[in-house]
Formats: sequence, C-alpha cells, structure tokens
Amino acid sequence: MEMTIDFPGGARVDAHFGGFTVQTDQPPAAAAPTPFATFLASIGTCAGIYVLGFCQQRGLPTEGIRIIQRIHANPLNGMIGKIDLEIQVPAAFPEKYLPALVKSAELCAVKKHLEQPPRFDVFARTSV
Repeated sequence: MEMTIDFPGGARVDAHFGGFTVQTDQPPAAAAPTPFATFLASIGTCAGIYVLGFCQQRGLPTEGIRIIQRIHANPLNGMIGKIDLEIQVPAAFPEKYLPALVKSAELCAVKKHLEQPPRFDVFARTSV
C-alpha cells in the first residue's frame, strides 16, 4: 500500500490512498483532528469493525453497543502507557457472548501491529 501525504495549506497535512483522503490539522484553528488523534481513533474503530462483524455474523443487534476508549499516559514521560477498550452492551445483550465479543475486538489489526511494531526507515530524496 502506498499513501501520498501532502500539505494543502496552513497546518493541514493530508493522506491520500485508495481513493480516500484523511485530513489532519493542528490547533489552534484546527478544522480536522490531529494526526495523533486520528491514529488513536484507528484503534477503537478497528476494534469496532471486529465487534460489528461478530454481531452481524450471529444476527445480534448492534443498537446500544459502543466502545469507550481510554488513554492512560505515563506520568514520567507523557507517552501512552495503557489503552483500555471497554465494550458497553445493552442489558438485553446475551451474556454468553461477552467473552467472545472481547476476543473479537482483540483481533484488531491496529492493536496487533502495535504489539509487534514495524521497523521505520525515514529518508529524503529529490523528486523526479
């Protein structure tokens, strides 16, 4: 997969791939989320895709289901030390499915990549 990152003006930085554009911006006049907020949102939304698929495969209603993502910073360095994903389901949701629902969320590709991070090679060259 290849993405093109460009600078459309101000503090905006956008990513283009597969016919999509992900817009990011920086405060104080942000018209889009920051790149880091977009990254964090990808964790919860990825888990959500798996939870949604789990429910759809079993004919379970998804109304009232939501995921609350909590970010815990390490006070020593300000970096993220822990991320909680709490899957909230309505009272009528069959309790027997809760452990499997959690396992489905744990299949999230973003989470798996964070657990086994890729190597980064950053370099610059003149364009042709």
